[in-house]
Amino acid sequence: MNFELTPIDIINDISKADFEKNYLNTRRPLIIKNMSKNWPAYEKWNLDYMKTVVGDRTVPLYDSSKADPSKPINASAAEMKFADYIELIKNTPTDLRIFLFDPIKQAPGLLDDYHAPKELMGGFLDSYPNMFFGGKGSVTFLHYDIDLAHIFHTHFNGRKHVILFENKWKDRLYQIPYATYALEDYDVEKPDFNKFPALRGVKGIEAFLDHGDTLFMPTGYWHWMKYLDGSFSISLRAWDKSLLVKAKSLYNLTIQRKFDDFMKANFREKYMTWKEGLAIRRANKALASQKPR
Repeated sequence: MNFELTPIDIINDISKADFEKNYLNTRRPLIIKNMSKNWPAYEKWNLDYMKTVVGDRTVPLYDSSKADPSKPINASAAEMKFADYIELIKNTPTDLRIFLFDPIKQAPGLLDDYHAPKELMGGFLDSYPNMFFGGKGSVTFLHYDIDLAHIFHTHFNGRKHVILFENKWKDRLYQIPYATYALEDYDVEKPDFNKFPALRGVKGIEAFLDHGDTLFMPTGYWHWMKYLDGSFSISLRAWDKSLLVKAKSLYNLTIQRKFDDFMKANFREKYMTWKEGLAIRRANKALASQKPR
């Protein structure tokens, strides 16, 4: 059995008025097929091209193992030369991923290869947007982005499977307290509803990205991603206009993160055990009260 998933909306192109009315203002995800087709990146960006322009810089790698309670959530599992990693994911299934390393800073010429979709909205944030690389079969754990930005996530060189949930389901998804990720003990593709009963009835959206597809993820959306091929993506982030969302983002990035890091460093397994127990109690409470309605 799986979650109650519906297919994502898919369009070729969209006007600003339609985007605002039907997706931005309503917080509704969308795949835009043609957004990147006028980028130089659409023809140029593949694994070999990235290997050539970025080269032998040593990069941190992340795997699918459960987070160590004594370390920050983004602690790396290994290091490798970028060029060697690209060769690995071209030919071999692996759960090793790259994030929090920005190839664009190492190869600023990549900045000329894409364009933020300012024809759809304003508020874009990054001079050097985030890029993400994964081997076939690697998985990005279920989470939402701590800064609460809107995301335009464009994929290259293969396919990616994506499952999305509105933030209102956070308790039923077993959100870890003082964090933006879920309990890592269940399989998002095939959840065990007997062991995690609060997941039963949770409604989500399913998407599959091909080369050049752009996924719009509204602020606060939970997302789980699986690389079906060795491939990579770029995320362009934009602020929501809401002052409340911006205030929550600031709280997440400062007070909540610092508190969580302090507690991890000082209480380690005891703190993580308490957090996981609280996540389960909150999920069961939400299920019993049939929330969200």
